[in-house]
Amino acid sequence: MGFTNSPERTPHPASAKIVVAGGFGTGKTTLVGAVSEIPPVNTEAWLTQASRTVDPEAGGDGKTTTTVAMDFGRITMSADLVLYLFGTPGQARFWPMWDDLCRGASAAVVLVDTRRLDVSFAAVNYFENDSDVPFIVAVNLFDGEQSHAAADVRDALRLSADVPMVSCDARDRRSVVQTLTSSLTHTMRSTAPGEEEPVGSRHAVR
Repeated sequence: MGFTNSPERTPHPASAKIVVAGGFGTGKTTLVGAVSEIPPVNTEAWLTQASRTVDPEAGGDGKTTTTVAMDFGRITMSADLVLYLFGTPGQARFWPMWDDLCRGASAAVVLVDTRRLDVSFAAVNYFENDSDVPFIVAVNLFDGEQSHAAADVRDALRLSADVPMVSCDARDRRSVVQTLTSSLTHTMRSTAPGEEEPVGSRHAVR
């Protein structure tokens, strides 16, 4: 029996890889878990007293675990678009893994905490200078509101004018989806100037 295309056959959806980066404790694991339609894969390890001497930024914030390899999740944005999310570890000793995690990525989101902007300086620097993956910066609203003016945060991060900055509640699914959509839109505008309808702008959340 010969194979024929059926009008009912659903084509394979397009997929995109998005990297979620940032410093230690900025909310990367929370963000991936907030939207993943599969049980998120993470490599969390307990913070011990010994580890706090290696990661001094871990002290005093109530955080009891840390990502030691990566987070992974998946979200179906529509019938024709699936996103695969890869969260990076934040500690400096795991930065060599970032090149591997960013390989093949379509976009990146650098998550920052305005209470500790310094822990995300290295992530911004990485994507501005050492990676060709288009990225946006997302200010995580830990207290449910933005406590610093966007212009002040941009200035503190020394962020290039062409890098979008958005606010995001990493606990809220809709807010995270909007952030992911913004990252894809930025990629399309960066790689295909003049595109009238960037990928992601027409995709609804399931």
